[in-house]
Amino acid sequence: MQASSLTYNEKMLANYVPVYVMLPLGVVTINNVLEDKAGIEKQLKELRAAGVDGVMVDVWWGIIESQGPKQYDWSAYRSLFQIVQECGLKLQAIMSFHQCGGNVGDVVNIPLPQWVLDTGESDPDVFYTNRSGNRNNEYLSLGVDNKPLFYGRTAVEIYGDYMKSFRESMSDFFEDGLIIDIEVGLGPAGELRYPSYPQNQGWVFPGIGEFQCYDKYLKAEFKEAATSVGHPEWELPDNAGTYNDTPTSTEFFGPTGTYLTEKGKFFLTWYSNKLLSHGDQILDEANKAFLGCKVKLAAKVSGIHWWYKADDHAAELTAGYYNLKDRDGYRPVARMLSRHYAILNFTCLEMRDSEQSSDAKSGPQELVQQVLSAGWRENLEVAGENALSRYDRDAYNQILLNARPNGANKKGPPKLRMYGVTYLRLSDDLLQKNNFNIFKTFVKRMHANQDYCPDPEKYNHHIGQLERSKPKMPIEYLLEATEPMEPFPWDKETDMSVGGALSDLIDKILSIFK
Repeated sequence: MQASSLTYNEKMLANYVPVYVMLPLGVVTINNVLEDKAGIEKQLKELRAAGVDGVMVDVWWGIIESQGPKQYDWSAYRSLFQIVQECGLKLQAIMSFHQCGGNVGDVVNIPLPQWVLDTGESDPDVFYTNRSGNRNNEYLSLGVDNKPLFYGRTAVEIYGDYMKSFRESMSDFFEDGLIIDIEVGLGPAGELRYPSYPQNQGWVFPGIGEFQCYDKYLKAEFKEAATSVGHPEWELPDNAGTYNDTPTSTEFFGPTGTYLTEKGKFFLTWYSNKLLSHGDQILDEANKAFLGCKVKLAAKVSGIHWWYKADDHAAELTAGYYNLKDRDGYRPVARMLSRHYAILNFTCLEMRDSEQSSDAKSGPQELVQQVLSAGWRENLEVAGENALSRYDRDAYNQILLNARPNGANKKGPPKLRMYGVTYLRLSDDLLQKNNFNIFKTFVKRMHANQDYCPDPEKYNHHIGQLERSKPKMPIEYLLEATEPMEPFPWDKETDMSVGGALSDLIDKILSIFK
């Protein structure tokens, strides 16, 4: 159809950004039961009536394969998916290979399967480890990705088998087009990163966090890598401080710190490259598992915005994002994802610099700009979510700005547009009348003031059959993407605001008279 022959609404539909809502963490209980069917159905119907396009749900490894290796029980999730389908919503499923509990916003506790934890009892090095030897059992160390330590299987094989079983058990939901998105968990909180800032080990914001590569497997790999470049004497950092330090109080991140030396650069390159190849390998398994399904793969990158405006970017570095003024730490991740046609999903979309304390040198707005630009430069679809539950107009307006950084285009597709936004999370607070009214306006604005559209093709979201990943990219090619580039320009504010201070005042007055 010619652009000129399209109606105004059809042109505006090209600006539509679908909205998904994250379901509660424990919607399926640790005992693998969908407890409150009637309650969840009622809430899903409210979301559908509000114009929401779909929901996202964690599919917990610790629940599904809890009874023993390869003993999968998908029944509770099948019941849940059935309800989602009956309510006319689409589904984004997260392959959650991490524990729930011990992170920001975790209100339920779902550990890894007991048989995995048992392996960790006899071999604690299967878990990420910091310099003082503290183990973190929220996700298996990438050092054991290819070690057959789990009843004869490697970690990567476990993840691959789980995803194949999910595909087989849910094949009818794939065929019906219910499941549109498989987000592959690649680390703690489902994010491609190291668990560098664990609350359950005493980290508090804005601590710089700690490197997590001191298990025997990663230690040996580092020693081998250092020896291969003629430096067998190089060791892992011992001067990078502890979880709650500031960068300048450490030798590693100080103004003339180790991170600027040849040895420091070698370590940071090795540490961040390990993360890239970890993500690449598991996404390759996901691609094989879901090959031919009408679905997209996605991976989540963490929004580590504190110390972003410091020269050393310490909190990003300890998490595995080797990002500095003169080195882009995110575009190599985007380039790796492009091999698998995967969506880059990013967090902290709602945050503004002005809301952060200046001590933390926080730059969420610039960080979002950098990461989304990196994704777009590598021709990826880019999606995102808010990091913390917010119900205020400022937060929604910031998400709207990031969803269409240069506003809507009244003549057709906008220059830049996010592929989708997932709101965190479904709760009684969200559905409280005043909060939900603002949320409904937000959904409408995300849809470019158009009605809910059940056909993604109409807003240029084509979900074809997943094709085989492209050939493995040499690490040199991935690292070419570290060359810094200016991010795309963002408007100052969204052109489709949900209102501001005046709207808040009117809400207040109305609530008094009710």
